[in-house]
Order: sequence, then C-alpha cells, then structure tokens
Amino acid sequence: MDFGIREENRKLLDRVAAMVRDEITPLAEEYEREVATGDRWQFTARQTEILETLKARAKAEGLWNFFLTDSDKGFGLTTVEYAYFAEEMGKTPLAAEVFNCAAPDTGNMEVFERYGTEAMKKQWLAPLLAGEIRSAYCMTEPDVASSDATNISMSCVLDGDDYVLNGEKWWASGAGDPRCAVYIVMVKTGGDELPKHKQHAMVVVPSNADGIEILRPMQVYGDDDAPHGHMHMRFTNVRIPRENILLGEGRGFEIAQGRLGPGRIHHCMRAIGQAEAALGHMCKRSLEREAFGKALAHLGANYDIIAECRMEIEQARLLCLKAAWYMDQGDARAAAPWISMIKTVAPRMALKVIDEASQMYGAQGVSQDTPLAHAWTHVRTLRLADGPDAVHRRQIARSELRKYTQQKV
Repeated sequence: MDFGIREENRKLLDRVAAMVRDEITPLAEEYEREVATGDRWQFTARQTEILETLKARAKAEGLWNFFLTDSDKGFGLTTVEYAYFAEEMGKTPLAAEVFNCAAPDTGNMEVFERYGTEAMKKQWLAPLLAGEIRSAYCMTEPDVASSDATNISMSCVLDGDDYVLNGEKWWASGAGDPRCAVYIVMVKTGGDELPKHKQHAMVVVPSNADGIEILRPMQVYGDDDAPHGHMHMRFTNVRIPRENILLGEGRGFEIAQGRLGPGRIHHCMRAIGQAEAALGHMCKRSLEREAFGKALAHLGANYDIIAECRMEIEQARLLCLKAAWYMDQGDARAAAPWISMIKTVAPRMALKVIDEASQMYGAQGVSQDTPLAHAWTHVRTLRLADGPDAVHRRQIARSELRKYTQQKV
C-alpha cells in the first residue's frame, strides 16, 4: 500500500497549506463575527469581500477543485493524495470553500458529473465547478429513521411530463445559503412490492421551484450555523420535469453509494485537520499560560494528554489513508468497511482532542474567544452525519463476522 504523495503534488500541497495558514486563517474570526451583523441569512458586504477575494486568489493560483480525483476537470489526485489536501483545509472552517472543495457541493458535483445529463452538467455542474452557486443534498426526513435509508418516504409520482414531490426533509445542509440554487433530493418512486433498494430515486430540484417552503433552520447545540444552515423544508406538489430524474426510477441507492462513500471520507480527512489545529492551540496555550508557578504544560498529566492526542491523530490518519487507498483500487465493496471504520474513528478522535484543548484553555475554551467550541459542535455532529456511529459499527461487525461463517449475517 502506498500512502505517499507525488512530488509535484507535494509542492501543490505546500502552496495550499501556506494559503490556509497565512491568508485564510487570519480572516476566519472576522468572517465569523460578521454573521451577527444584520440578516443572519444574508452575506454582509465584508463577508462577501473576504470570501470572494480569497476564492479569486485560489482560482487564479490554480488551487481549485482538488476533490475531483477521477476527472479531467481536476488535478488527477488519488484519494490518498487528496486526503492530505483535505486535512489542511479542515484546519479552518472557511478553507474548503475557498478552494471550491466544500460539502455538500463536492458530492453533488460528483453526482452531476457521473450520473447527470448533458443539460444538467451545463445548467448546474458548470457553475458549481466555477464556484458561482452552491447546492444542497436532501435525504434525511423528520418522521422516519433515516439512518436506514430504505425508510425514506418523500413521494415522487409521475404526472404526465412532470414528477410531483410531496413530503418533508430536514438537515438539508447549505440550504440556508442565499447562493444555494439546486437540491439533489432522495425520493420514493416505487411501491413496497419492489425490492427495498429499488424503491427510490434521486431527482434534481431548483431551489426556487414552486411549493418549496423552508420551515426553520435546525440548530446544532443552539447554533443555527447561519448563513449556511441545516434547513427543515416542506415540499408541497413541487413539479419538476421528468428528465430531472438521475439515471431513472429505482436507482437512488446506486447513486447514494457513489456519493456518500467519498463524502464520508472527505469529512474524516477534514476532521483530522481540525484535530491537528486543536492540538496546536493546546500546545501553545500550555506553554504560554502559567498557574501555580509553572507553565500549564508542566502541570498534572498534561504531558500525557498531549502525547496521547498526538498518537491518536497519527493512528486516525493512517486508518484514513488506508481507507483512501482501498477507494483508489476501485472496489467499493472492499472499501466499504474501511470507510465505516474511519467514519467512526476520526470524529471520535477529533472530539477528544478538541475537548482536551478546551480544557487547557479553561472557561475561555468554551467561549467565542477561541474556535474550539464551534469545532467541538461540528465534530460532535459529524458522529451523526452520513450515518451514525452505531450504523457504521454494525457494518464493520457484519464484515468481520462473515470471515467466520458461511451464513448471512
């Protein structure tokens, strides 16, 4: 297994790391403060200036669309190589969007490229690749256990030349963004008499379609994450052309697996970056702050805490790279248990490191004066996003048990 990075891409990574460190991170706090200015669900002039200036610089430098690992529109990175880039982008919340590598757009762009029609690619993929619009992915529903996606129940009925959608979705991340122009929506097109993985489809819905109502932004530990948002939405007799279905009726799970696998591992890569950033904050604080006549680093078990955090980050990174390597081999079934492993391990590890960093800061660590509190809530939520820990552990255990039995587990 090769977990390395080619020399030309190492130089590219160094440029990304420098921009994250020297240009993006210094502006992140100011950008975040602007959310409380005026309408939380609109970008202030200063936010737009910060974001678009950074994006224009990244684009001009050719530091753009790294996530396209198997496309002539990207850099030809392997998934292993992209892991290093995503880790750097994870060190500050703003970075992924600056390089046009932010969720949920990355997954949606891959869907459009792999499964979309030429018309969809022209209307939606092109402006997404250019960073001109944003998108959302609507799968989870409030009234069913969406961790089992066969429960998804939003009605999608063919009526003449249109599909008609009725139902509710929530946790539609990014749907609060005023630039969000398109949704990819998981719907139910077939009856219960069909095999359970052949009852669903994915459809493309313009965000301004008649009949879409945003009911509320969902809060994450009291934060509405404006202006990005995680919206609760109602679709009432929303009509879309029948050509807006991706691949066809009954093929939703086929697309979901193609989309969610890379998306899950991208989240883990960025979580490792968040853990690295938190460890950096922890170490600096432990050396700069004194109590009882000593630097904090020399008090209590802080040496052990710092050492344990470093070891756990390294372990998680290696597991992430191994999962990425399996993905690069092109066998989704073989890669699946490794993706589930890192999807469980990385957020849990990052959550621990961020928590220890907060502890080193004392009360300030849970306040708005450091990025740690926001990072903690994000990573805690990641233990639920794209499948909760329990579902991934179930898949890991089933894979393990198959080694010891010929029976279906």
